[in-house]
Amino acid sequence: MAGAGEARLGVDIGGTFTDVALEIGDKRFSAKMLTTPHAPERGVLAVIRAVMHEAGLTPAELSIIIHGTTLATNAIIERKGAKTALVTTEGFRDTVEIRHENRFEQYDVNIDLPPPLVPRRLRCVVPERIDARGRVVTPLDETAVAALVRRLETDEVESLAIGFLHSYVNPAHEERTRDVLMAHLKGVTMTLSCEVSPEMREYERLSTACANAYVQPMIGRYLVNLEALLHEEGFTCPLFLMTSGGGLTTVETAIRFPVRLVESGPAGGAIFASHIARQCALDKVLSYDMGGTTAKICLIDDLQPQTSRAFEVARVYRFKKGSGLPLRIPVIEMVEIGAGGGSIARVDPLKRITVGPDSAGADPGPACYGHGGVLPSVTDADLLLGRIDPTGFSGGKMALDRASAELAMQREVAEKLDLSLDLAALGVSEIVDENMANAARVHAIESGKDARGRTLVAFGGAAPLHAARMADKLGLDRVLVPSNAGVGSAVGFLRAPISYEIVRSQLQRLDNFDPDSANKLLAAMYEEAERIVRRGEPIAQLGETRSALMRYRGQGHEIAVPLSAKTYRKEDAGEIVAAFEEAYRRLYSRIIPGVEVEVLSWVVLVSGPVPVDDAAPPTAPQAFNATPARNRPVFDPETGEFVEVAIYEREALTVGARMAGPAVIVEDETSTVVGRNFDARIDAFGYIELVRRGV
Repeated sequence: MAGAGEARLGVDIGGTFTDVALEIGDKRFSAKMLTTPHAPERGVLAVIRAVMHEAGLTPAELSIIIHGTTLATNAIIERKGAKTALVTTEGFRDTVEIRHENRFEQYDVNIDLPPPLVPRRLRCVVPERIDARGRVVTPLDETAVAALVRRLETDEVESLAIGFLHSYVNPAHEERTRDVLMAHLKGVTMTLSCEVSPEMREYERLSTACANAYVQPMIGRYLVNLEALLHEEGFTCPLFLMTSGGGLTTVETAIRFPVRLVESGPAGGAIFASHIARQCALDKVLSYDMGGTTAKICLIDDLQPQTSRAFEVARVYRFKKGSGLPLRIPVIEMVEIGAGGGSIARVDPLKRITVGPDSAGADPGPACYGHGGVLPSVTDADLLLGRIDPTGFSGGKMALDRASAELAMQREVAEKLDLSLDLAALGVSEIVDENMANAARVHAIESGKDARGRTLVAFGGAAPLHAARMADKLGLDRVLVPSNAGVGSAVGFLRAPISYEIVRSQLQRLDNFDPDSANKLLAAMYEEAERIVRRGEPIAQLGETRSALMRYRGQGHEIAVPLSAKTYRKEDAGEIVAAFEEAYRRLYSRIIPGVEVEVLSWVVLVSGPVPVDDAAPPTAPQAFNATPARNRPVFDPETGEFVEVAIYEREALTVGARMAGPAVIVEDETSTVVGRNFDARIDAFGYIELVRRGV
């Protein structure tokens, strides 16, 4: 039987592992299993069974399941979505291919743009035209719409995106086209651009609609199958999905707008790091989430992660901005690079070690997993450097094959560079650490911020292994490795509120502000978002957060500006301008006097209450020197040699325990490497805190 308290469960599908965290009051249980790519719902059920058994719970005792997944992202990246068609305005068939006509790499004459998700032969046009004010210029030709039915049936289209010019201000033609086609096409899912991304700029809107349609059948089947399996197992509690924006939504909404799930797993990690920042009163945090496939880095200031209304998925050119498919969805802003434990190491033609972005994933996995992998990975390097105990990996449930790791590293890296096996493994580790540190620097600069002076919060199965070295490269003095760091994203799901964000484009010049029009639009947006949130929060008090996408008149891009949630008056235009100038100055260190300011789009976020955790312990722990469980040789990058270091078992460490680096703290789901420049302690929350010696 469960102890006192509500039982809540979070489960996260990653590219390599599926993680689960279960909380019952102040108790927490966790588990990690290899993802089952061909039937992910089976892997989810298996890991839930494992943690429920450990906790001694029956399915009927669980109150909620919160789920995040990379399935939508992987389908887009791997181009394994549904056969999708696009219906658009006559003359705009190639909008998704023309893009912005810019080059993301100015001097590379051989660059290739990512091909659209919908090939040209499946992009259909019909005569219609609505102008930017919502007035019908050319009526919709319903005969032409009906004529598409035979063509779409012949091409065996599974999903359809409908996106017309200026439908964000008047959706009538898109809605009528859907109605006509739905009357004849059975079993075809349909996405309207006016619903999934009702904003100006047709390329981004159509790209988002196509992406939503592309993954909708697959995500719909997966969620229906998952719900059926859970019900068969006896789970009757509600199932919610984590969105890319850091909130929770219902299965119904997730099936309708699956594109909002593309960053759901990483968003859970950012929420987890924000919770740690709030708990430990940290104003400036660098969230560092390194799993088996990717590493995610997010800046958290004033206890909140950065958010954005734009995101690129499947970047094809060195993760360079502009080389991916743009999505206009609410998203927690972070940089994600192919630098996980399974990232594959190679030697390029210039005799340089490269790591990623491709990953060994769960099948076959790194060479040391013994499942047929023959290429060396970051996990293989960590094993060869002594950071991972081959007999204690995953709590001893999964023995690692050191011989296979040695063979792969020797053949693919050491021999090609005439290096010893140890130095080859160190080279792989150093490259991945530098890639992550550089990504953090660039992300901070692009955000108008500084990575220095922050606390690094490290979680995910691989991050604690690399956190101290990454802190060295970034010049950071403090690292926190929270409890259950190996399943941090799943824990983050349990800290997220049920919420929904809506955006609507309505151009308003603030020197001629129309408050009545703005108030009417914002009220309608709140009502729409409230209806969705109420499905999961039927009686709780809801909060409203507003912002606007604004710019100086004549500029090509806008910035997000937080606004107060109230009924606006004519004189409030000055307050909105002041908020814009404050945000603009923070980003660009200046404002442009004498230029009109305008709002392009309005954003309303409606959310339920945030789950709260226990308050901070009232007193600081009494410090004492911990006793190591054993010693093990670990490669020291500072000296270039193996040295005997103390190995501590985290479950045996109590609050106040101190350990001098170099050392390794092992636990079932990860290990924390304490560099020679750091000392470690177990803080009042039971977290591992690394502090640079002499600070």
